[in-house]
Amino acid sequence: MSNNLMEAMANSMTGMKAQSRRLEVVSENLSNADTPGYKRKLLSFTTALTNAGAASNDIGAKLSYDLSPGERLYDPAHPMADAEGFVTMSNVSFVTELADMREANRSYEANLNSFKQAHSMYKSLIDLLRR
Repeated sequence: MSNNLMEAMANSMTGMKAQSRRLEVVSENLSNADTPGYKRKLLSFTTALTNAGAASNDIGAKLSYDLSPGERLYDPAHPMADAEGFVTMSNVSFVTELADMREANRSYEANLNSFKQAHSMYKSLIDLLRR
């Protein structure tokens, strides 16, 4: 029984690590939203399987870039302007990033609550075994 509780806590911790990484990427995107030419970072997760066929506690995060074009503004005086006088801005959308941030935050909280519940059950089991 305790092994299952420890696995539940380990899985919750893995989920919290993954959501923390998502929040880091969202923060980087938001902080570079006004940087000309910046490409939005995307994070995708995969589940790694161990030799026994069980899911491992590795978050398996893969970082990639959103290749959609950013807005082009006419500003021939800008140092990053092209030959036609246009500057390509970042492709970061504040609305999308804030939605991603909210989702990551809620997922983190769900994993934290799961961890707390498993920890409480583990603690209760230890207390019962001490009697």
